[in-house]
Amino acid sequence: MKLVVGLGNPGSQYVRTRHNVGWLVVDEVARRWGAVWRREKDAEVAEVRVGAAPGAKVLLIKPQTFMNTSGKAVGPLYAFYKLDGDALLVVQDDLDSPFGLLKFRLGGRHGGQNGVRDIIRVLGTPDFPRLKVGISRPPAGWDPADWVLSKWRTEEAATLAELVRLGADAVEVWAQRGLAEGQGRFNGTDLRPKPAPEPQATPRPEGSDAAASAPADAAYADARDPH
Repeated sequence: MKLVVGLGNPGSQYVRTRHNVGWLVVDEVARRWGAVWRREKDAEVAEVRVGAAPGAKVLLIKPQTFMNTSGKAVGPLYAFYKLDGDALLVVQDDLDSPFGLLKFRLGGRHGGQNGVRDIIRVLGTPDFPRLKVGISRPPAGWDPADWVLSKWRTEEAATLAELVRLGADAVEVWAQRGLAEGQGRFNGTDLRPKPAPEPQATPRPEGSDAAASAPADAAYADARDPH
């Protein structure tokens, strides 16, 4: 058994917020494998078999305790199944990664993500894998707390859908093949628009006389600058 925790907040007002991107990823995994969500104490859970039969047994978890107390939902399930850190994956939003980036990380500090902070507190260790989904730092003038609870913009919808799809792919690879395979395949994910290539300079025709063009160049300069 492996546990995959998608971090988020319960309530319809939070469904399309940046802080709930972890829920979007585990919802997509559940949808692919026809899983049904059920309430179990402080979490919604869905059991799936990922991959070819018999498949990797995975329990998807959406804490219902609000972000700051996510450990209250995760801790009892972690203890019940007698797991170690390698069998737990937390899918989280990440302010420090640009929107469009996806990466696995093992352990480390919580980085200000309060759901991760509380899971570390309850489990007594930071040594578990995380799948970080970039949501970018807030624009100038935004408080980070307001930014993570803001809703996705219309122009972000296509990138978000692709990021969630790849996040679900990453969860499945981790469940079947482990962290190293997941890192190798997904830590290069970058869906940000690529800059346009620099225009190529037009080469001067062979045999042209640079001096011959000087008067025309001077006239062009005079036309642009009346002073």
